[in-house]
Parts: sequence; structure tokens; C-alpha cells
Amino acid sequence: MSTTVAVDPATGDLSPQGARKRARRRESTAQWLFLAPALVYVIVFFGYPVGKNFVMAFQDYSTRTFFTGEAPWVGFDNYVEVFSSNIFGMTVTNTVLFTVGSIIGQFGIGLAFALFFKRKFPLNNVMRSMLLLPWLLPVIASTSVWKWILDQDSGVLNQVLQALNLTSSPIPWLADPDIALVSVVLVNVWLGIPFNVTLLYSGLQDIPEELYEAASLDGATGLKAFRHITWPSLRPVVNVVLVLGVIYTLKVLDIILGLTRGGPANSTQTLATDSYHRSFQEFSFGTGAAVSNILIVVSLVFALIYLRVNRRAVDE
Repeated sequence: MSTTVAVDPATGDLSPQGARKRARRRESTAQWLFLAPALVYVIVFFGYPVGKNFVMAFQDYSTRTFFTGEAPWVGFDNYVEVFSSNIFGMTVTNTVLFTVGSIIGQFGIGLAFALFFKRKFPLNNVMRSMLLLPWLLPVIASTSVWKWILDQDSGVLNQVLQALNLTSSPIPWLADPDIALVSVVLVNVWLGIPFNVTLLYSGLQDIPEELYEAASLDGATGLKAFRHITWPSLRPVVNVVLVLGVIYTLKVLDIILGLTRGGPANSTQTLATDSYHRSFQEFSFGTGAAVSNILIVVSLVFALIYLRVNRRAVDE
């Protein structure tokens, strides 16, 4: 039985090892050629904007730059201006409250719905499909509807509350600094529930029914079954849902702009809206980029947590 051996053009090696090296090089080259379009796309549409934003944070970048092409280097002055701003503390606090409130509401209600739909009953699939509507609608359309619902004078919510004698006067849901952030959080919770329900329901479907049957023989039903079977089995999915939810919520911009534009009195101003305000209303692109970089760093931390949690979930 004869063996065909290729000659390595680099070394002239006629051995089987040389042929295998050449085959591996060809395979490696083919892999990189397949990856090249994706790498170019990521570099052009993701790498360049992030890099440009990073550099802008150290420049005096304004509308004048578009005409002169000059953006003087100012070092950390933009960051100093951001950190020393009167609203920076409020912005960070609002970001934390908005994120924590949204995640608790979305996850809690989402888990309740996921457990509810795990039971078999008529029209289960239809009702579960309707829960996806907030997710499918354009955010700007949903925000416009909610702004009308929460309007102080002609909003449906106030009219219903007054008709039921639950309040004697209209509530300024979006005009009162004390409750505007709560209103925005509730709208974001409504928009985020479908995402949580979809992932958590998928996780529940992967839990074998045999575990519940075996547990029921030992008297572990209801809350005991949830504590000892459902929650431990669902924990990898829960970790992913929570980390992704934090990342998505940190960068929420359109909902707040559509409802309050960061007001009243900056009571709903977050890092995302502050960056937008500085860049596209004050045209101070340098300080806007600085705020964006702070948000990118925070999101990157949670992205790394997500990758680690996701890897752990796959291993389990």
C-alpha cells in the first residue's frame, strides 16, 4: 500500500509531517478568509466609532471642528468638567435607581409569567404570543402611547383613577420630579417583560419533568419544588437574563427622551441621556464623549460578567 506525500514548498520536506503542516496552514488560511468579512465589519462599524469616541473625550470637539477640522487636545479637562458638574451626582443616582428598579420589575414579573405559562391551559400559546407585543412594537411608538396614557390633563390613567374615586385630582406622572423617574421605570418594565418571559420560559422548558415527579413522591411540591428544583436548575439562565438586562437598561435613551427628555429638573436624567444632551443639544461633543466612555466602561464590566456567566452556564 503506497502513501502519497506532498512536498512542502517552504522546506522541501517530503515527510508526512510536512504534508500535515501544509494542510494545517491551508485550513488556517481558509478560516481567516471566512472570518475576514466579519472582522472588517466589526472594525469599521464598531471599533472605529468606539475609538473615535475615546479620542474625542480628550479633545475640545465642537461644531467648529466640522468646519476647521481642528480639535485641540485638552487632556482630562472634559472628564474634570463632567465629574465636577452639578448634575453628575444626580445623573449617576438616577442611572442606578432606573437600572435597579427596571431589573427588579422586569425579572420579577417576567419570572411570574414564565411560571404561569409553564402550566398547560386553553389559549396558553395565544396569551404568551400577545405578551410579545411590547417587544415587537417600535419603542418610539410605545413611548408615544405611554406619554398619552400618563398625561396629567387628558391621560387615560388619570381619568380612570378619578372615575374610580381613587384620586381627587390629576397626578402629574411625568411633570412631578418626585414621581417622574418612577413613571419612566414602570414604562421600561412594561417594555422589558417580554424579553425576561421568553428567556425564563425557555429555561423552564429545559427542566426535566421527572425531577418534579420524583420530588412529589417525597412531598416536595409548590414552594419546596421551586426552591430545590426550579431555582437551582434555572440559575444559569437567571444569571444571563440579569446581566443582559443590566447592559440593555444602562443604555436606554429613547424611552426617557420620548417621555420626559431627562426632566423635570433633571429628575430622570441618566448617563445615557446626559451624554445625548451634551453632544446634540449643547454641541459639546468632548464632554458628551467623556460621559459615553464612562457608560462604556460600566457596560463593559457587565459584558465581561455576562461572558463569564455564559461560559459557566454552558459548562454546567
